[in-house]
Amino acid sequence: MQSSITFYFEFFCLLLLLPTLALGECTCDAGGGEGTNKSEALKYKAVAIASILFAGAVGVCLPILGKRIPVLSPERSVFFIIKAFAAGVILSTAFVHVLPDAFDSLTSPCLAENPWGQFPFTGFVAMMSAIGTLMVGCVASSYFTRLHLNKAQPEQSGDEEKAAGEAHVHTHATHGHSHGIVDSSAGSAPSQLIRHRVITQVLELGIVVHSVIIGVSLGASASPKTIKPLVAALSFHQFFEGIGLGGCITQAKFKTRTIVTMGLFFCLTTPVGIAVGLGISNVYNESSPNALIVEGIFNAASAGILIYMALVDLLAADFMHPRVQSNGAIQLGVNVSLLLGVGCMSLLAKWA
Repeated sequence: MQSSITFYFEFFCLLLLLPTLALGECTCDAGGGEGTNKSEALKYKAVAIASILFAGAVGVCLPILGKRIPVLSPERSVFFIIKAFAAGVILSTAFVHVLPDAFDSLTSPCLAENPWGQFPFTGFVAMMSAIGTLMVGCVASSYFTRLHLNKAQPEQSGDEEKAAGEAHVHTHATHGHSHGIVDSSAGSAPSQLIRHRVITQVLELGIVVHSVIIGVSLGASASPKTIKPLVAALSFHQFFEGIGLGGCITQAKFKTRTIVTMGLFFCLTTPVGIAVGLGISNVYNESSPNALIVEGIFNAASAGILIYMALVDLLAADFMHPRVQSNGAIQLGVNVSLLLGVGCMSLLAKWA
């Protein structure tokens, strides 16, 4: 897990360096400086940092504290309903918020017609990002499953030899059925846990990418009209995105140190992005060609990751869960909850 923490830190630092690509570059004016008021905008940015930080912390901590709050435990039926709402928020974030921003950036008139106007880069990057997420998930799950089985094999063979004589005495009574059952459950539980851990880490990467870009854009803006609606919208978004991520972290059963690290990265990403945007607001222009290309490509990649994770790893896995499939009330609940999550987050697109 130490390598995972180091990777998150290095990746986070790399993302924060991206705005420097647009410094000192010729810009393309897309609308001038109408409605700018730096002193008033600064107040809203301070409120945004506090509000988004609080909302993210509460959201990601609720499922993690489920062990002490019975109703939020992953074993409870209501957890599926809450998680479906959060997955709907993530899905809507990708389709309604992040992907259109990527299209706007990569089809901007500020970019050269060749090659940006001659090929649909946004859809291509999102598609390759989703495929890459699938491949990374499969390879990582396969690798860690084999690693776990190789470590467990010597212990298992020792236990089998120790119990061989006793098993022989009870052969006629058991007909060997108990051995098959034990092996099956022993193999499936670690595999499921590994799958949850891979899903959680890939999901957090997708969230972190677009959160940094959103934070830097908000921090660099000097328009109170732009920032004001974003404060409420991003706080809402951060809260329910946190619930979705926190649910995955809970199911992955990480060690306390890793849980704290992942929670902190999620909570701090957007506020730190705002702080960075605030620091470079005098020299950063989001309409410069380099800024548009970087933001567009990373937003498209983030959208691809979030779409795949929401549909395949969050919604499909929970909707096909035996408890949901065998209970009509839960099935209705998760479907309604999903539509509510998608609808609420989509409605925020009117202001953000």
